[in-house]
Amino acid sequence: YDIATYLFLGFCGVSLVHLIFVLFTYTRFAFHKNRPEPLSKIQEPVSIIIAARNESKNLFNNLPFIMEQNYPKFEVIVINHQSLDDSEYILDAYAHQYPNLRIIKVEDSKHLKFGKKLPLTIGIKGAKYENLLLTDADCRPESEQWIASMSKYFTEKKQIVMGYGPYTREKGLLNKAIRFDTAWIAMNYFAFAKTGLPYMGIGRNLGYTKSVFHAAKGFKSHYALSSGDDDLFIQDAAKKKNYTINIEPESFCYSKGSSSWKSWFKQKSRHYTASEKYRVIKKLMLGIYPLTMLIMTTSFVILMFESNFRWLSLAIFSLILIIKWIILGKSFKKLNESKFIAFIPLLDLMYSLLTPLMFYAVDKTDSKKW
Repeated sequence: YDIATYLFLGFCGVSLVHLIFVLFTYTRFAFHKNRPEPLSKIQEPVSIIIAARNESKNLFNNLPFIMEQNYPKFEVIVINHQSLDDSEYILDAYAHQYPNLRIIKVEDSKHLKFGKKLPLTIGIKGAKYENLLLTDADCRPESEQWIASMSKYFTEKKQIVMGYGPYTREKGLLNKAIRFDTAWIAMNYFAFAKTGLPYMGIGRNLGYTKSVFHAAKGFKSHYALSSGDDDLFIQDAAKKKNYTINIEPESFCYSKGSSSWKSWFKQKSRHYTASEKYRVIKKLMLGIYPLTMLIMTTSFVILMFESNFRWLSLAIFSLILIIKWIILGKSFKKLNESKFIAFIPLLDLMYSLLTPLMFYAVDKTDSKKW
């Protein structure tokens, strides 16, 4: 055999691994039905937990959308964590308007970190009800049915509900990059949960019970990190299929994306500090797709200059591209990001190349900031 033959055989092998991975993981989400199992018919009371620091503007704009949810019995606990802005006055004003709003103020102290784990722990321990929903001050539910949609997925067997938190659609390349990145990450963690390998949720739209929180010992295993209150917690808490996903559009919680590339990269770097702590199997599974994608594409490009394997390589690559286009397209449609579907082949390649570069380029040291 000559070098071209070995390259072609390698191309076939990597392509097969890539295709099997896509079929084994993303297909499960692409063909997921919102209600695959019996849902709770009893509207149990719910505690909403919001950790906020210097969020006066967001609290003013978004808190009424939480308080005015169409649900029979719920409380909203806002932990005002060392804020230096007008958050206290805005929260006090809303507390007079909404009797089910509870405010816990954490005084400014140089001995306390600014991360979410302390205020979340305080809020969860002070919650009246067993079922918890977590969101952020900068998030706004898509509908007044957010609590109802998320809470009905709590059953005797399902104590963790992973929701979706997209970003609002705006003009500009940055907004498109943020929305694509968010949708891809969501597709990943939803698909992995469907395969029995849950590795994250998102703190701006996540539900779990107090029992699960205490069984996982809260954030104890990763408390030293400022991030990880959603992904590392899920890896500790999601066991024996006690989790489920919810992608009903009325359950989505929208946020505004970063206003600059610098702030977005900074946000990404905070997330990457937690990914360094992922278990080896999770890292391997998350690395299979971009690695095989890059090797497959590189070897395909080289084989286009080999007349003996050109058309066969083109046929294999095209078949995989079409299969992925269908599966990833259906996944993005479920997340209400259909405008990306036409460009998925190109975006798929760019994302597989840029994500590892971004991971190794950004500063992943824990900043200890909010």
